[in-house]
Amino acid sequence: MTDARIDRPRPSQPPVARRRPVSEQRHGVTLVDDYAWLRDEHWREAMHDPSLLHADIAAYLQAENDYTDAHMAPLSSFRQRLVAELRARIAERDTSVPTPDGDWYYYVRFREAGQHPIFCRAPRAGNDDRPADAPMPEDGLDNEQILLDGDAEARGRAYFSLGAVNHSRDHRLLAFALDERGSEAFTLHVRDIETQREVQPPIPNTTGNLMWSADSATLFFTTLDDNHRPCKVWRLALGDAPESAELVYAEADPGFFVSVDTTQSDRFILIHAHDHATSETRVIDSATPWDAPRLIAERVEGQEYSVEDDGEYFVLMTNADGAEDFKMVRTPIATPAREHWQTIVEHVPGRLLLDHVEFAGFRVRMERADALPRIVITDKTSGEDHAIRFDAEAYSLGIAPGYEHDTSTLRFIYSAPNTPDETYDYDMATRERQLRKRRAVPSGFDPRAYVVRRLHATAADGAQVPVTLIHHVDTPIDGSAPCLLHGYGAYGISEAAAFSSSRFSLIDRGFVHATAHVRGGKECGYRWYANGKLVHKPNTFSDFIAVAEHLVATGYSAAGRLVPHGGSAGGMLVGAVLNQRPDLWGAAIADVPFVDVLNTMMDDSLPLTPPEWPEWGNPRDDVAAFETIRSYCPYQNVQAQAYPPILAIAGVSDPRVTYWEPAKWVAKLRAHKTDSNPLLLKTHMAAGHGGLPGRFTALEETAMIYAFVLDAFNKAQYSQDDEAGPDPIRANEVY
Repeated sequence: MTDARIDRPRPSQPPVARRRPVSEQRHGVTLVDDYAWLRDEHWREAMHDPSLLHADIAAYLQAENDYTDAHMAPLSSFRQRLVAELRARIAERDTSVPTPDGDWYYYVRFREAGQHPIFCRAPRAGNDDRPADAPMPEDGLDNEQILLDGDAEARGRAYFSLGAVNHSRDHRLLAFALDERGSEAFTLHVRDIETQREVQPPIPNTTGNLMWSADSATLFFTTLDDNHRPCKVWRLALGDAPESAELVYAEADPGFFVSVDTTQSDRFILIHAHDHATSETRVIDSATPWDAPRLIAERVEGQEYSVEDDGEYFVLMTNADGAEDFKMVRTPIATPAREHWQTIVEHVPGRLLLDHVEFAGFRVRMERADALPRIVITDKTSGEDHAIRFDAEAYSLGIAPGYEHDTSTLRFIYSAPNTPDETYDYDMATRERQLRKRRAVPSGFDPRAYVVRRLHATAADGAQVPVTLIHHVDTPIDGSAPCLLHGYGAYGISEAAAFSSSRFSLIDRGFVHATAHVRGGKECGYRWYANGKLVHKPNTFSDFIAVAEHLVATGYSAAGRLVPHGGSAGGMLVGAVLNQRPDLWGAAIADVPFVDVLNTMMDDSLPLTPPEWPEWGNPRDDVAAFETIRSYCPYQNVQAQAYPPILAIAGVSDPRVTYWEPAKWVAKLRAHKTDSNPLLLKTHMAAGHGGLPGRFTALEETAMIYAFVLDAFNKAQYSQDDEAGPDPIRANEVY
């Protein structure tokens, strides 16, 4: 074994995508796309059946895969070592903390070597006498019933992913959603729990989102239109043919998606219609599921609200009336319109409300201030509030409200970058917390061996950008360490300072791991999001660069030793900063990257385009949005300059970031870049946005990413005894 990049053999010349220029005029600008041909005319059909991909396109994607495989072949032994390392940090046999519902405990477990979850239940009688802090038996509770065995269901299927898995209110039936292609088009199934017989003809082409009525006789679900958008809500009497389902709600605006949910009390079925800035909710009493839905409040552009009920009132969290960081209101169930809204939790600028749950005697809300989360509980009898918080510099909190409404127990999950997930049951009346489970990391993980810090970088306009980082105590902070810098910054999604066992394969080899909480997320309130979208989107990229420069200035890394890593919209971030500051990066990972933003946002036939105009702007109709997006779009701004080693990952079945975006981007980079660094494209020919399914199969992709990154810094090992791999690519072959 030797250092990876020393005298390392290289594969032959990479494949070259043929240029077939297509031009169009937009707002007085001529746009020329040399690689538009990589978008298959019949992409919708190919998304569901990749074998239908046009032969020329399939040949090019396969040539890129072959080139990637040949480049990575000398690292095959090292990659398998990484897989073993990653797997050693995962408990092979694992069980979640049981969640009570009526006479049952429901939970999920994994068997040894199992790839997929096993959904189980056991009677509370006979299991209630277990001490709360007793470890869960690896094989489940006494008198366990297996409701759905994911490993058995996956057997014989090329792809397997579950959507919702919901038991009926009477505990007799189990409804579950299954995706067999990675395209996120789910088929719904319903089984009798006792007999395991299917009692409902399968319902195809759904979103995987479903809800039961109170009497367990009616299913609510959502379906996709021809553009793969969730647009209709249906109800179906259990056992009836899918074609007899009754349409409950159809969304006329292609920019709005629909979904179904319930309040914590299970009293109401909720029908949501929403884009990224506006929402509207209708309700149906779950006890009378065939009633017409009632509107809570009509949509107002730029205003959102979410709905719970406390028996007498609907309780809403909303940004209406200038409450930028949200407030809470209540409104009578009989007359819920806006004129009846009464504020019960005031808006406080800088304190962002994130979520809320109504229990019978307690109101729970999640909020974030100073980029750190906390849980606030209100006793409905006394009106007194108290908060659950932690003292770590950076940490993550999440609520797991469970099935019960009349309870004083709140379950929440805490973690930090050096602290595996801890599941607590919290008595909201006595304020006592009980640790129910600490995530096992079997390889001898010691949290004390790692340093976690929360830093702030100063952006170009003076904004203070939070940074969460973790490194080994022995890693020198003298500018010599490489740093993997993760970012996202879109849709208001905040990057949690949570635990990940995988990243220690880098950290233990001397890497600093940092997360840049850039604008476009909501880490610092709703304004943090607003200042990273639409015309302000460039802030996302300049924030990320400011973080990189701060890590260099403070000795955590050095220019040329940072690795930007992001997926989807985070992949767009990677593409943008590669164009803008290529000198900062020593390698880059772009996972299903949204890099062809301008072309995608001008094509309203694509699944996500109209719903995402409030996020990015509508460059088709708005010249200002056109110019803004064109200024940062990674594909549009590829130029003749040196780029670092780049690994891009795509999926043919991906409905969110279509495969041709990373394929076109890589083809254009190949034609323009002036360096000889590796540029690899790995396209999953039978998977989608989520990558490879299965908890252990997914590690193969992580190991590929880490091997690529470690190789870029001479921290990988390769063996000349490893097969070089097939090399079907002839020099200068053009596709």
